[in-house]
Amino acid sequence: MARLRLAAEKFFADSRHNPREQFTAFCSEARNWLDDYALFMALDKEYGGCGRVWQDWPSPLVRRNPEAMNEAAQTLADESNFWKFCQWCFYSQWAELKEYANKRGVEIIGDMPIFVSAHSADVWANQQLFDLDDKGRPRVVAGVPPDYFSATGQHWGNPLYHWPAHEKEGYRWWIERLRATLALCDIVRIDHFRGFESYWEIPASSETAVDGQWQPGPGAALFNAMQNAMDNRQSQLSDVPRIIAEDLGIITPEVTALRESVGLPGMRILQFAFDGHSDNLYLPHSFETNTVVYTGTHDNDTTCGWWSALAPHEQDYVRRYLAISGEFNEWDLIRVASASVAALAIIPMQDVLGLDSTCRMNFPGHAEGSWGWRFGWHQVAPWHAERLAELTQLYGRVPKRQTDIE
Repeated sequence: MARLRLAAEKFFADSRHNPREQFTAFCSEARNWLDDYALFMALDKEYGGCGRVWQDWPSPLVRRNPEAMNEAAQTLADESNFWKFCQWCFYSQWAELKEYANKRGVEIIGDMPIFVSAHSADVWANQQLFDLDDKGRPRVVAGVPPDYFSATGQHWGNPLYHWPAHEKEGYRWWIERLRATLALCDIVRIDHFRGFESYWEIPASSETAVDGQWQPGPGAALFNAMQNAMDNRQSQLSDVPRIIAEDLGIITPEVTALRESVGLPGMRILQFAFDGHSDNLYLPHSFETNTVVYTGTHDNDTTCGWWSALAPHEQDYVRRYLAISGEFNEWDLIRVASASVAALAIIPMQDVLGLDSTCRMNFPGHAEGSWGWRFGWHQVAPWHAERLAELTQLYGRVPKRQTDIE
């Protein structure tokens, strides 16, 4: 951050030798979200600290009084411009990276979480769209009930939406959010899709997610509004639409019906498949084409770690299903994913490299110790690419445009 501040200082001090026109154009194009974001960050620096959130700011700013907002915008103009500069740097560099990838046949899948942080420009600037009390604090918060990952559920703490207000404005906030995400990537995975059918509402005072209740979500109306407003073309390199529904967790027939009614592909996780029941929806013989298959996601153990944790009778079931007589290898699961009818197969890098549980990406419900794993190119050997290429070609997963790119 210190270096970014130095760069911004030099940028604004010398207008003769920098791309000021590009910066100005970016600020104009992004003003619908950028102005609020930059002022929020400036106000947070001015009034934040010691755990203070935006609801602790001076009341006129909490309520976004026009006079107070104008005065703050003028007083904190330099700090606001710094945050605009940071965003411009990111968007400019990311655009170059994305163009570089796309020209080489690589598409980027982004993620759009269903909820946003309570202490954010999103909530501060759109308070009418969230379920808040008269002081602007969340009345109820998001999470999921007890499940496979946690006996007490997951208490995320995000504010929940006031869906009637979203419906009244034609879901404009969601449309703009999706449009902005698709500007950064080629395909979007919408997180926690089941929360759009019904979501777990937890009293803000509760410490765990146990004392919650299901509430109805917006359903198909939201997705119909987004699809009507967006270009619905498919991705360039596969038959998968540009939106993937993360339909994991407690999935009811109603959730499945919603996903099917709006035509979105769901997710199938192979690590969830081998419970000994032949009607398990995650077993490859149950797949439908409009599906994205993963050996495991960022929330799962690595396949190597998952296999090591299975009981002997569970390992035996996996061997019999995969028709392998010897030792299991993560490439057995990679091969099954590649051979399936799923439109898209996604393999975590940890599985390609055969890494154990110490390289797990995330552990749901654990607040610390996640998202620290990184790979180094010294870990990657030519045979990794050769084997992936072989499976991709063997099972017809070479993108149609790949020949042109080569």
